Amino acid sequence: MKKLPKQKRDRILLVILGTLTCVVALWYGIISFQKSSLQTIAKAITEQQIKVGNAQRLVSSANQIQTDLEVVNQRLKAIENEMASGDKYSWIIQTINQFLVRNHYRETHKVDIPQFSREQPVQVGMFVDFPYQAVSFTIRGTAYFHDFGKFLADFENTFPFLRVQNIDLDTSSGTASPQGRDPEKLAFKMEIVALVNPGR
Repeated sequence: MKKLPKQKRDRILLVILGTLTCVVALWYGIISFQKSSLQTIAKAITEQQIKVGNAQRLVSSANQIQTDLEVVNQRLKAIENEMASGDKYSWIIQTINQFLVRNHYRETHKVDIPQFSREQPVQVGMFVDFPYQAVSFTIRGTAYFHDFGKFLADFENTFPFLRVQNIDLDTSSGTASPQGRDPEKLAFKMEIVALVNPGR
């Protein structure tokens, strides 16, 4: 290149410089843009593949979901059949008495519940558009402290549609008297909130 005249050498250098400039411009103008576009497309393809995989898993588990839904609906219907319906006052007396007899609370644990109030409508206030109405009962009875605690735990675990609230324990009713009351027994008063079967 030293033997070339200066004018030709300058032209060759200009051509080389121009070529390099064009290559750099093409790289940044077209190739890097295409590379960025390809990365965006690859990311979108990956996201779509994940969505398709999730959809396929959902479709393949549709039968299991349907089976689970039927089981849950049957369980809900069974619970609704036990909910308060018809004459609610008779229902609460019968429900509690059957529970006491079935679990031997009268004989073994000496839990006695002789007083039941009439039902009072109450607001459930759990969720917006909650499909169930509720009523409240006040019951009174006597029991030993430990037996009352066991009764309360078993009662709430047996009936998922009942809630016990405002429990009041009183020791003064258990004092010894000529009627033969046991001084160890507590008198209790509590409210039971019951959901009402919407179909009855």
